[in-house]
Amino acid sequence: MTTLRYGKTDATRDDRDLKFARYRTAEPLPAPPDDWGYDNVIAQGGWGMLGNDQWGDCVWAGAAHEHLLTSTVAGRPAAFDADGVLSDYSAATGFDADAGPPGSNPTDRGTNVRAALGYRRSMGIVDAAGTRHKIGAYLALDVDRITSGDFSEVAEAAYLFGAVGVGIQVPQSAETEFGDHKMWSYVPGSPNAGGHYVPIVAHRKHIECVTWGRVQPMGQRFMSHYVDEAWAIVNPDFLDVNGKSPQGFDVQQLQADLAQLG
Repeated sequence: MTTLRYGKTDATRDDRDLKFARYRTAEPLPAPPDDWGYDNVIAQGGWGMLGNDQWGDCVWAGAAHEHLLTSTVAGRPAAFDADGVLSDYSAATGFDADAGPPGSNPTDRGTNVRAALGYRRSMGIVDAAGTRHKIGAYLALDVDRITSGDFSEVAEAAYLFGAVGVGIQVPQSAETEFGDHKMWSYVPGSPNAGGHYVPIVAHRKHIECVTWGRVQPMGQRFMSHYVDEAWAIVNPDFLDVNGKSPQGFDVQQLQADLAQLG
């Protein structure tokens, strides 16, 4: 079985985080259909492990998966490889692959998602051709809604922006389910295997994310028990697909807030 690595450090909270709910206007946002997904633009086997079978770079592999998806939907596909993903992991955290082998490398300490999002907004992540891809903004979703079983905000944000990045405290049972190509489910008493970052990219029979090189379904009870942070990733390329701002999302206010942040 392929080795599975993690790499998301503990979720942190900051009252200064921009909240997705702030930019919901009185106008209704486009309602996600019962069955939708953007992941079908990526060929089977096209996601790539991006180093996450050896190193704790899941936050950066997930970022690359998000940009792979949104750039492809936008008609300007960008390829990502492990070398580029690991170079951003190194630049942002001090990771050094030469400091020791996988599993016992003291610099392979993982990444704080909020810090990585700030890096992605200011620096961008590099693709296989050497081009950097920045995000326009990142908006915190209400995790309390998720843990209470309300997934409407997650679905809305993922449908609107192409992907929602979520942090999960993955139970060991999920590794077995992944290996067996089964949906991730809530298994009471299963010990924690590690913190992980995955982009949600679809909802069909179940919510679907991308991790460890392929699309993985997640049950709602799994999400409500194990998700500890969630972020709407505002990618300018994806918004440009429709040539206009999404109805019911206050892009003007977001731009004004971003200008204040610098």
